[in-house]
Amino acid sequence: MSRQNSIFFWSITAALGGFLFGFDTAVISGVEQTLQQLWSLTPFQHGLTVSIALIGTVVGSFFGGIPADRLGRKKTLFWIAVSYLLSALGTALAHDWSLFLVFRFLGGLGVGASSVAAPMYITEISPARSRGKMVALFQFNVVFGILIAYISNYFLQDISQEAWRWMLGVQAFPALLFVTIVMNIPESPRWLVLKKGKTAEALSIRQIIDPETASQTLSNITHSQSDTQQNKPRLFSGKYKTPVMLAVLFALFNQLSGINAIIYYNSLQRFG
Repeated sequence: MSRQNSIFFWSITAALGGFLFGFDTAVISGVEQTLQQLWSLTPFQHGLTVSIALIGTVVGSFFGGIPADRLGRKKTLFWIAVSYLLSALGTALAHDWSLFLVFRFLGGLGVGASSVAAPMYITEISPARSRGKMVALFQFNVVFGILIAYISNYFLQDISQEAWRWMLGVQAFPALLFVTIVMNIPESPRWLVLKKGKTAEALSIRQIIDPETASQTLSNITHSQSDTQQNKPRLFSGKYKTPVMLAVLFALFNQLSGINAIIYYNSLQRFG
């Protein structure tokens, strides 16, 4: 496999977490009314059924950086893939409402953690000149996953009386693919240097990524660690106020646009 193909394979593998992010987010739209009728849910319970994954997403995104630092990016992505797989199978086979909530929450944890770990990994294994393009694969796959979830729901809606189980369970196929191929990607060289001190292994990976700058990049990583330990910069200091403000505003306006209501409640039964 050529160097460019290797980098693309590593990036698209991590970005598959984005596809599952989008699919898991949107798939509930095809089943929410069926579940409300099946388990005679009150309006509060109905809302919780739809939003429980979001609660898991908040938790997963808040704490997703911890396993990424302690276990490594690769292992974290593996366990995220496992959470997607268990969530798909669990929600499809759930025999009562409470069990369904548990597995939807688990899927939300995977969504939140993948939003942290996957872009982090892609950033750290991409050459500087193509880093933005590679990281954009993750965001593209989120939207692509939403689209595929709608298409999947459309074709599965009349498959049987329990079509909702197929709608939710079909996610197990890309999740199983994610579990399988994520084991064939290397660990982040930055994590290997900063957390494990495995400079030789990190150098071998960096030489695949960009042989011309491999040694210099590792030197920069080592120096950045020394500078961080000495200066201990704070995220909410004046130095970072502009990028932090922009990040918060992007997230804020994304939610205020109301797109989530359309994604979660754009059911086939209502508009079909």
